[in-house]
Amino acid sequence: MPMIAVLFAALVLLVAEPASAQEWTEFISRDDGFRVAFPEQPKVTQTTYKSEYGADLPARVYTVERGQQRYSVTVVDYGQSQRLLTEKAKACPPWADERCTGVEVVGLGYWKMDIAGALMYATFSFMQRDAKVTHVSWNFVDLVEAHLMQLTNNADQSRTFACISMHEDKLYIVEGTVPKGYPEPGLFQQSMGYVDRDGNGIRYRSVYSNIFPAPSRTRGGQGGPSGAAAPAEGGAAAKGNGPGTGR
Repeated sequence: MPMIAVLFAALVLLVAEPASAQEWTEFISRDDGFRVAFPEQPKVTQTTYKSEYGADLPARVYTVERGQQRYSVTVVDYGQSQRLLTEKAKACPPWADERCTGVEVVGLGYWKMDIAGALMYATFSFMQRDAKVTHVSWNFVDLVEAHLMQLTNNADQSRTFACISMHEDKLYIVEGTVPKGYPEPGLFQQSMGYVDRDGNGIRYRSVYSNIFPAPSRTRGGQGGPSGAAAPAEGGAAAKGNGPGTGR
């Protein structure tokens, strides 16, 4: 086929792109500190998320459903883990194991391990579904450490793409599911970003991990204007709030 014909065919495909694919807009939650591309304004619901070590943590779920397509962001406040698990540990007898005696490395009720293992625990939960895991990797999104996953449902062959990350003791589970034959929801998975209380994008100079002191920040990340300057400062972990800092 002549090159001019190939270029024309590609142009036709771009012009013919469904209108729904052009409606996606950036959604920003200042309360939960994130930004993501949704096809429309999400519905927000309050829920409870049970952590690996039994803390009932407050959470919010932001959801958009379009027919058989579903896009959601679940935000879990692991900042409550220390208080909740420490309270539970008070019911332990004095001769009990390290969970109840508060050994420094694990914390009372294993609260330090609860926070440090939150990414792995959420990733493992996806693996328990009736689905074939086709991809799982360590990566980063907007320079924040993340686990990326892809699954194919065994019953209906729908595809799910997930991004699991943690920033300033908040766990973010970004999940897009589409029916068999639909374009994969990879762009939704990778559109995740982080914002401050003013809605300005947060951008680090190197990869951020919730369990280590945060690197310094640079100018606004994906969640805000490119020219919005952010102070060179650390996140929660750098201020002694991370599970490995002995807060």
